[in-house]
Amino acid sequence: MTSYHQIVHDVAVVFGFQYDDSAPDWIHPFIHLILVLAPALLSVVLIYFLILSVVRIWRRRGTTGPLRQHVRGLDSSLVATVLRYSRLQQAAMIGLSLLSMPILYVTLELPKKIVNNALNSSNFPANFMGLSLNQVEFLLMLCGLYLVAIVLNGANKYVLNVFKGFVAERVLRRLRLLIYRQWRSDPTTARQSEIIPILAQEVEPIGGFAADVLALPILQGGTMATILLFMFVQDPLLGAAALTILPLQLILLPKLQRRVNALSRTRIKEVRCLGRTLGDQLLSDMKGKGDISRIAASLRDLERIRRRIFRLKFFIKALNNFLTSLTPFLFYSLGGYFVIEGRISLGALVAVLAAHKDFSAPLKELFAYYQALEDTRIRYAEIMDFFTPRSSITALQNVKAAPYRIEANASAA
Repeated sequence: MTSYHQIVHDVAVVFGFQYDDSAPDWIHPFIHLILVLAPALLSVVLIYFLILSVVRIWRRRGTTGPLRQHVRGLDSSLVATVLRYSRLQQAAMIGLSLLSMPILYVTLELPKKIVNNALNSSNFPANFMGLSLNQVEFLLMLCGLYLVAIVLNGANKYVLNVFKGFVAERVLRRLRLLIYRQWRSDPTTARQSEIIPILAQEVEPIGGFAADVLALPILQGGTMATILLFMFVQDPLLGAAALTILPLQLILLPKLQRRVNALSRTRIKEVRCLGRTLGDQLLSDMKGKGDISRIAASLRDLERIRRRIFRLKFFIKALNNFLTSLTPFLFYSLGGYFVIEGRISLGALVAVLAAHKDFSAPLKELFAYYQALEDTRIRYAEIMDFFTPRSSITALQNVKAAPYRIEANASAA
């Protein structure tokens, strides 16, 4: 135990914080949580996700084959299809995303300068680019620079979002056209009536995701990295505190999201079943009580599934908001203690608190991206399966299940 405490003290020294038994008692568990427990748990979680990703890629490569019918113009991978038709546009969006990083850092740094150098300082007149400025003039100059920075940041985001909309609609139009051509060229495709919800509803989220497939993780991931860099520059210990709750979010939220994805897949199948039933009634011109009962039962199932999806989605949102709100508690307590001890300035603490408020937004966007990625993959696979004969789908499912049966037989032996 003594060696463990010595290791914690050594790690704290690396982060520029030296403390001993004279420090308040509540500081010790905070330091252990921020510098040892949370990083260890985060490392385990990241290693687990890395291994899981490698296993999934290996299984996909081992189970894909010629069973699924090829749709002309569409690749088996969603990302490959998107890059095939929007490669240059994706590069432009990546450039705009990277351009916003230095502008964001300036918008984080200037409020600290305003508090420390303009409001909480007596070193006036101040020299700026050869100009001698009094306190009010210096304050207005910094505020003007901040205004310019936020205008540039807003203009960059506006251009990026408009360009995203252009790319999304262009990819969506091409997807609809390719699916329609495949449907027209294959009159033997079963479930002909289901093409309407596919073209009208199911393919639309795929087109919208096409604009975010690369730009969103780069933009939001870069935003998180920029904010973390700013926090670590102000104080390494506060920067590490910003990551304390992240392991819990990575453990809980993806598990809950997988349940939402399973329900989304069930809802898609139920909508197609409803469309097939309506199409059969239209062709047979039968409107008996039995048909009405089947439609009513299908609508009840859809309502039940959507209610479960809503409950899970709002629970995920509430849980994420609660976990995100725990980090400012560390900032106020530990950061406030640092201000009292003179370790950091009040402006730096205010800037860290403001930066963390922006830190939670890209994290939510990345979780939403993960949700959209899984959802669009499901939709894309369902569209590809629509043009595949039922016998081939059954064979494909048997091939995918084969590795699990082999493992089960081996373990039983």
